[in-house]
Amino acid sequence: MIEILEYPSERAEEKISRIALRRPGADAELEAKVIEILRAVKAEGDAAVMRYTRRFDAPELQDGRLEVSREEIEAACAKVDADFMSILRTAIHNIEEFHKRQLRHSHFTTAPDGTFIGQAVRPVRAAGVYAPGGLGGQTPLISTVLMNVIPAKLAGVGDIAMITPPGKDGGVNPFLLAAAREVGVTRIYRAGSAWGVAALAYGTESIPPVDVIVGPGNIYVALAKKLLAGEVGIDMIAGPSEILVLADSSARADYIAADLLSQAEHDAMASSVCITTEENLAAQICTELSRQLATLPRAQTAAASLERFGAVFVVREMETAFELANRIAPEHLELHLKEPFLWLGKVENAGAVFIGEYTPEPVGDYFAGPNHVLPTAGAARFASALGVDDFLKKTSVIAYSRTAFERDARSIIRLAELEGLSAHAASVRIRLGNS
Repeated sequence: MIEILEYPSERAEEKISRIALRRPGADAELEAKVIEILRAVKAEGDAAVMRYTRRFDAPELQDGRLEVSREEIEAACAKVDADFMSILRTAIHNIEEFHKRQLRHSHFTTAPDGTFIGQAVRPVRAAGVYAPGGLGGQTPLISTVLMNVIPAKLAGVGDIAMITPPGKDGGVNPFLLAAAREVGVTRIYRAGSAWGVAALAYGTESIPPVDVIVGPGNIYVALAKKLLAGEVGIDMIAGPSEILVLADSSARADYIAADLLSQAEHDAMASSVCITTEENLAAQICTELSRQLATLPRAQTAAASLERFGAVFVVREMETAFELANRIAPEHLELHLKEPFLWLGKVENAGAVFIGEYTPEPVGDYFAGPNHVLPTAGAARFASALGVDDFLKKTSVIAYSRTAFERDARSIIRLAELEGLSAHAASVRIRLGNS
């Protein structure tokens, strides 16, 4: 099921390369299909969105029902239980408190010579959030709504549109609608996949365009965001989920196995890896994986993931484990170590770090507060979690006095002329002549 490999070794290198190079099953043919969808939505608007929605999601969806009405949202909220609402509001509080610390403010500086420089920080006008419905709306990703909408609201975005694929009957899961209302989504549409993303980017008769699109989805969603980047802002091109666990002799095999499975159940492309200094622990993890997998509802998916992209690497020293972890740059990194905080400084590349045996990855997925939209496929080497910054734009502000201009003018002319941009130099020189 899952391999135990000594590292370094040739076989270990092969496995690491397979994990690092895994990507969603995109190819030229699939990309061409997405391009066709984007073009259709751009040209036809609502008609194309309805055509694709009826074909793939809700065959009987009536014209004029793309937007979920306020009455439907209120009716859905009445269906959810009080316990859910209490849990939801606590999660919202935790996520808000964490993201408030990311807020930026405009700043300006003046100098005695009259120079005035600074940066104006403003939210984008409108943001779009993709919320997967999951299995025809039966397993909605409620946490996705919270993690994507809350930073946008804190940034000050005044218009937040959510799209989600409807069920076969045209309905939207009530728990998803309750979450959307609670965090302040402005408008909700029954539209999924690439056509929903295209509608947000281009705008249609019913769906006004947005400036930034965030949120996870299938390969069609990922490709649509990739192709539309530049037309709108996007958060990131999310790849398959991944977890890497570093473990020493203090770690529990059953906990680690459970955490590896928590990612393996996502899809067959997910990666679940453990790096440990303990050969006995590696064997115990494999035993636990077999035992726990037997009772897992998504066992087939998890087993395929573990076989293709799972591994337990055994290293001689923990320093080597951290070197390998930084090389892989995982989305989720768990430290099952006797003294994890002593090792924390060794982490250079990771989307999020989970410290200690009582901090499994789902704590971050749902409740702790930090964002769960994280860089994947090694992108943690240069990218960060979704946050307030993704919904802000920064505008530089510059004002020179005559004194400051005359002081710097000849330096600016010299640099412009070295670059061969004579008109740049002339726009400065003409002002010197009038000084």
